[in-house]
Order: sequence, then structure tokens, then C-alpha cells
Amino acid sequence: MDVLADLRRVEQRIDRIAGVPTDPSQTFASAVGGALDAASTMPLAQIARLIRAGAARWRVDPALVAAIVANESAFDIRATSPAGARGLMQLMPGTAAALGVSDAYDPEQNVSGGTRYLRGLLDRFNGDVPKAVAAYNAGPGAVQKYGGIPPFPETQHYVRSVLASYSKYRTRPP
Repeated sequence: MDVLADLRRVEQRIDRIAGVPTDPSQTFASAVGGALDAASTMPLAQIARLIRAGAARWRVDPALVAAIVANESAFDIRATSPAGARGLMQLMPGTAAALGVSDAYDPEQNVSGGTRYLRGLLDRFNGDVPKAVAAYNAGPGAVQKYGGIPPFPETQHYVRSVLASYSKYRTRPP
């Protein structure tokens, strides 16, 4: 499995949609026509290395980590949600602190912390990926309360989207 090749394919698809010529040196922001602030970008190759490192450290499929990153932040290292979640894996400040992440905008800390959190959710839900993904979005308490994916439209959409990305990252040959 080559997450880097998968990330390049995603970038190339974005290039085609945005009408940007394919150039392997482009960052995600340039692939979408520079819509993101230049300070919020990092080459996808570098993000892929962080994903592989975090996945190896915390024993999580790198394709799942990449799917979470794609859906949480669209690979924007400076992403901030209206609720205050930060960075590539959109860590909330309290979660980041509990994971030992001192700077949620630091891509290495963010991916490592987010992957550690995802590992904990996978363990908590006995390896059930859809439940772990739902818990990543809605919190583990909501998943336990409803005995599975909560009936929140946002969470249900999120789970479908992450699982679709995960499937693509796992099955598409380089």
C-alpha cells in the first residue's frame, strides 16, 4: 500500500477539477488554485511521510489515517473548525492536551496525536472501524449511547465519506 501514491492521485483529481496543470511539486493549496493561505500548506509528500510515521507508531492502517486527514482538514495544516478543532486531524484543544500535543498546528504532533487518539478508539470499539470513525467525529460517548453510529446526519455523512476515502486509499494500485 502506497499512501503517497494515493495522495498524489487525490491531488491530481483536484488539479483536473480546478483546471490546474499537473505538477508533482505542487502543494495541496496550489492544486486548488491557491485558495488556501500559503502558510497553511505543506507538500503532500511531507504529509504522507507524517501519516506513515504516525500510523506505524500507533499501529493504524495509514490509509485510514489519510482518510481521516482528507475528510477533517483536506490536508490543510492550519485548518480550524468553527468549534475550535485544529490542524490536519482537527484536534480539539482538550483532546490535544490530553494526548500531549502542545501545538495542534504542528503537523507532526497533530498527526501523531490524532493517530494515537484513533488507535484508542479502535481499541475501545474492538477494531470496529465505522464505530471508531463515528467516535472520532461525535465522541465515544455518543457511539456508546446509541450502540453504534449516532443518528446525527453530520456524523452519518462523515462516516460514509471517511469509509469511502479509506476504501479508495486501500484498494487503488499505485
